[in-house]
Amino acid sequence: MTAIDALARPDRYPRSSQYDPVWLLDLDMGPNPLWLLEDLAQDLDLHSGMKVLDLGSGRGATSVFLAREYGVHVVAADLWIGPDEAAAVFAEAGVADRVTAVRAEAHALPFARDSFDAIVSIDAFEYFGTADSYLPYLAGFVRPGGQIGMSTPGMTREIRDLGAIPEPIKKLFGWEPIAWHTPEWWRFQWHITELVTVTCARLQEDGWQDWLLWTQAVAEHGGDESGPRRDRQEIIDLLNADRGSLLGFAMVTATKNYGLSQSRVC
Repeated sequence: MTAIDALARPDRYPRSSQYDPVWLLDLDMGPNPLWLLEDLAQDLDLHSGMKVLDLGSGRGATSVFLAREYGVHVVAADLWIGPDEAAAVFAEAGVADRVTAVRAEAHALPFARDSFDAIVSIDAFEYFGTADSYLPYLAGFVRPGGQIGMSTPGMTREIRDLGAIPEPIKKLFGWEPIAWHTPEWWRFQWHITELVTVTCARLQEDGWQDWLLWTQAVAEHGGDESGPRRDRQEIIDLLNADRGSLLGFAMVTATKNYGLSQSRVC
């Protein structure tokens, strides 16, 4: 079995396994976004007719998945991928009538208050969402009772507690892991606002293995050559050495409160 063939895992990701892995690899901008989204969606209640903001939608794979698998209407917002490029992906996938592409900066979103039933962000929140003020800002765009869910690179221990970014991680990712937090950090960060009830904050089970499988497939496929590139073999070696001791993905979901927050642990 090739590394690309291994991207079909119907036992764990039955929905994602229905998608052509080469199609997904051609849209590569980071770890397998459909696996992350399918896993995260278990902690959300997405259903037909909802209006969902896909924040940091990249080249559009997650927006296609949301529209097809859950029957929602999607606004795909990204700063770096132009609306025309994303719209072409949506048209080819047959979801152009359910997905609208917009160019938007995450701190200056061009939407009205309470515009969405849910906001989803896959492998992007680490770039814009760690400031104390961001969750209160973002929550203004989801209706009371609506949902917010995100998946982001995470750590089993805070960099602050470690005292430094471990050298093998720093060598590959530079300063970026400063924004890779534990699920417990995210739970507190969101809960303390009293604007949302955190419904789940967890480290993805064996997320490092998913990351490894994806990186091996990208290396085999050739991948996208735009933007800064890292040596994929070094990432593969790092993940094999770490084996989840530090690296993974934080999966966090919440419901916007009508009033004061409530307690719930997933």
